[in-house]
Amino acid sequence: MLRKVLHLSSLTALAQSLAACRGAAHVAREAPVSGYEVVASWPHDPDAFTQGLLYRDGALYESTGLVGRSSVRVVELETGRVVRQHDVPAPLFAEGLALVEGRLHQLTWQSERGFVYDAATLQPAGEFAYTGEGWGLTDDGTSLIMSDGSAMLRFLDPATHATQRTVTVTDAGRPVERLNELEYVRGEVWANVWLTDSIVRIDPVTGRVTGWVDLAGLLAPGERTGEEDVLNGIAYDAAGDRLLVTGKLWPRLFHIRVLPP
Repeated sequence: MLRKVLHLSSLTALAQSLAACRGAAHVAREAPVSGYEVVASWPHDPDAFTQGLLYRDGALYESTGLVGRSSVRVVELETGRVVRQHDVPAPLFAEGLALVEGRLHQLTWQSERGFVYDAATLQPAGEFAYTGEGWGLTDDGTSLIMSDGSAMLRFLDPATHATQRTVTVTDAGRPVERLNELEYVRGEVWANVWLTDSIVRIDPVTGRVTGWVDLAGLLAPGERTGEEDVLNGIAYDAAGDRLLVTGKLWPRLFHIRVLPP
């Protein structure tokens, strides 16, 4: 498995191999595949290495990665302006983000440390530990749901962060690896598949894939930098029934509508 990079300087070296890796990252699919249409788009910080994205009560929250550039922030959706930001100190590499009962929970990549913040102020409100790598994070209203780059999802108690259960994500009986940023959408877990332009839709009880969303071509080729600017970031606005997506180092954030398979 191609691993994530720790430093911005690694991005240039990685860029040459990304095209080949993307080509090798296709997953055998049995579940139906949907396309998309763009409803609207807005500016996004092109220096934001997006690791986690969520929309709640009119606010867009984002977790950004890279050593020395990691943060948790509140962003104005229509302008991309950072309204509030808390920096995560080096050598930590921030990852997934979830919001439960007024508290933001943020993972880090290889440090086995997570952080809790007050969602209104972004002031630190605690830490927690877990084993292995941290990639994506979301919640279903009862549990935090965490990915670690494998085909496994962990369900965690939001108060203690203890593992409640795990499930392996499969399509046609085969595990779907590289599950990354997560979002809970209408009773399903939606996950970016690292190094692809695909989102996978997952039954959280069985782990079975119910469908795929192919977002190829969403970001115009001229807006790509070639430095690991892959699709990563799913936020669901439940009140407005809007699906928002972006990517690492992307200059745009999109409101999309998923089309029938």
